[in-house]
Amino acid sequence: MSKTEPTNDTLPQAIRRSAIGLAIFAFFTAGIISITQVLTKDTIKQNEAAFEARLLLSLLPESFDAQDILSGAAGFSDSNLTDMNLLNIDPEQNRFYRVFDADGNINSVILPVVAPEGYTEAIRLIVGVQTNGQLLGVRVTRHKETPGLGDQVELTKSDWILNFNGRSLSSPQPEAWAVKKDGGEFDQLTGATITPRAIVKAVRNSLEFFAINKETLLTTPDVSEVTP
Repeated sequence: MSKTEPTNDTLPQAIRRSAIGLAIFAFFTAGIISITQVLTKDTIKQNEAAFEARLLLSLLPESFDAQDILSGAAGFSDSNLTDMNLLNIDPEQNRFYRVFDADGNINSVILPVVAPEGYTEAIRLIVGVQTNGQLLGVRVTRHKETPGLGDQVELTKSDWILNFNGRSLSSPQPEAWAVKKDGGEFDQLTGATITPRAIVKAVRNSLEFFAINKETLLTTPDVSEVTP
């Protein structure tokens, strides 16, 4: 009793069948990714907000509360601030913080700033400035600098970032706002110059922005201006 041999697919049929299978796989994979993004969106936002709050709080004395800082958030686009190019940020996607003391007076301002000339990509920072124009401190919030070299800008890796504490536009003088390799006052990182050079420039720009917009930044906002 003979068996009928199955008919082999032609090459075009095999390619078509494989293409259909890949398309179905890609469709379901995209769907799963989309669902995952939707389900984790709120969690990601909460984690980012918590991380931001910790960094903001690390710039201030222990008497300040993270929630109090976050409640002082304000939008750039609603505050009539000028020379936004000094911060290298998108005003629509960023906010700054007015920090109030126990008496309700503005104690300091915390600004986001981007150093676009990082070694790998742009470096994101927050810069705390007191009402007298002196720096409370600087923290790196996002970077992709070389591990073991440029990543020393993180406070967990070295104390280099603390060199900005107490500085101002007049301390050091404008020509000294550079790394030592460029004739300035700030140390390089061991094996890395581009990263600290970019950060020094960005911090100085943020101080210039504060000086230009000081009156607006230090004016107690209307309730309608405060970002919830």
